[in-house]
Amino acid sequence: MSKKTAPAVDAEAPAEAGRPPGRRLRAYASRELEAAIEALGWRGSRLHLGVHLARKGLRRVRATLALGGAALGPGAAWVDRGLRDANRDLSALRDAQALVETFDRLLRVAGDEAHRTLLRRGRRRAAAVRAAAARQARAEDPDLSARRGLLRVLHAALRALPWEPLAAPHWRAAVADSLRRVERARQRARASGVDEDWHEWRRRARRLSQQQRALQAAGLGEDAPSFDKRQAERLGEAQDLNLLLDHCGKRSPFAKPDRLALRAFARDELARSRSGIDPHGSS
Repeated sequence: MSKKTAPAVDAEAPAEAGRPPGRRLRAYASRELEAAIEALGWRGSRLHLGVHLARKGLRRVRATLALGGAALGPGAAWVDRGLRDANRDLSALRDAQALVETFDRLLRVAGDEAHRTLLRRGRRRAAAVRAAAARQARAEDPDLSARRGLLRVLHAALRALPWEPLAAPHWRAAVADSLRRVERARQRARASGVDEDWHEWRRRARRLSQQQRALQAAGLGEDAPSFDKRQAERLGEAQDLNLLLDHCGKRSPFAKPDRLALRAFARDELARSRSGIDPHGSS
């Protein structure tokens, strides 16, 4: 599979070393958005990887905007909403790819041959659904050019925001807020066991991870939050199992016998996955 080179996060470009912190955060967000626009232009078999990288980049930009908060002015909220909507607009394509990836991950660890046979059938069907989603997306928006055009407008707006005045109290307050939100989400998910609460925990943990990345990229690593990255990854794996369960309902692409078997298998795996996440840890 083709790989996209991610923007560097562990060292600043020499030209940026003397810039004010706010401008460095802007440069990071700008690079991530530019990379997302480029990835959405990938064609053929690289389409799904491009969508995955683009959505990841959009989330990183939103996390960086949150580090500035109200100090970035009212325009930041408009840019954030645009990025959020663009990300949601790509979710069907990403879910189609994520379902295939979930089957691949489960096949790597499944030891029972009956389960492996079931998962292979499920993967073939998921791959067909992914291909259909790609065809529909290309028909509606060839080369995703309309989406890329919108992101270029948001890119210009993002660069025009007042990044220069940002100072340590702004991003420190944002990080502290993210840490509180992660802990509240963790407690709620653990207490309720409700899928949406677990998903919220995962979203909060991912935002914290993205803010750590942004601060490190801007040379502000001393203010970057610490967290258990493996725990965040496990939350993501659990969410992928929820995605599989979502595809085992009435509108499932799988034949009824496979749908019922996959549902039972995914529920068992989800319970096992969640039990492996440290109930006392911090994401």
